[in-house]
Amino acid sequence: MSVEARERKQPWILLTPALTSVTLLLFVPLLFIVVYSFWLRTATGADDPGFHLDNWQKALGDAFYRDILLSTLRIAAITTFFCALMGYPAAYFIARSKGNKAILLLLLMLPFWISYIIRTMSWINILGVSGALNSALMALGVITEPIQMLYNEATVILGLIHYLLPFMVLNVFVSLDGIDTNLEDAANSLGATRWQSFLNVTLPLSLPGLAAGGLLCFVLGAGTYITPLVLGGPRDAMFANLVFEAIITQLNWPLGSALSLMLLAVLGVLVMIYNRYLGMTQLMKGLG
Repeated sequence: MSVEARERKQPWILLTPALTSVTLLLFVPLLFIVVYSFWLRTATGADDPGFHLDNWQKALGDAFYRDILLSTLRIAAITTFFCALMGYPAAYFIARSKGNKAILLLLLMLPFWISYIIRTMSWINILGVSGALNSALMALGVITEPIQMLYNEATVILGLIHYLLPFMVLNVFVSLDGIDTNLEDAANSLGATRWQSFLNVTLPLSLPGLAAGGLLCFVLGAGTYITPLVLGGPRDAMFANLVFEAIITQLNWPLGSALSLMLLAVLGVLVMIYNRYLGMTQLMKGLG
């Protein structure tokens, strides 16, 4: 084998372990899900192998699934908006702090050390009828009886913000931390106020990180099921809850597979549109 041939094969040889892992852990299970989605669950509870379109007709044709899918995308969009609104000032404060940046980043990472389920269920002890907030308001005389603050869409959005906000802050922080502060000083020396230098210099340069955080929060928010399951009511189910219900409760793997692929396809199309107008290369700048 010639030297040139070995050089051409060397990258593929080095990539073999990673490609094998991705194939076995991602593409093969996805292939099984695609196959399952065309099977049919019979009245006896058994799965009928074959090529049946019943699951897809039900998933695509039933208005119930379409409405919950649209509601899921709306909740994910609202959550992403508030994460950006709250996360950008926090990320800016961390990026511009001097001396205690490492401590602030450590505090930001602390929520990841606690189970996501425990963090979500903690809101029950805060907002519940006998929770900390109701107890405090009653002790202060603001209310005379507990207020029902749980099991609604607002609580679901609050739980999602609690879960996703660190992801937004980290992405924006990396983008802001990579901006040369001399650019702001140069704008100030040319007569711009601090607010003008932020709007015309810092904000545009940090948009890739904000966009990357927004995409991550939207996709994770649309695909979660723990938060609406714990904090939401019967009317606040998100699309992932339908997949969970079909597979775990009803043991209807074919329908659950079709629903999961439907969600995957919708999110994939939205990511492609995002990439079309923004570009993944621009998103990577937010992490560089």
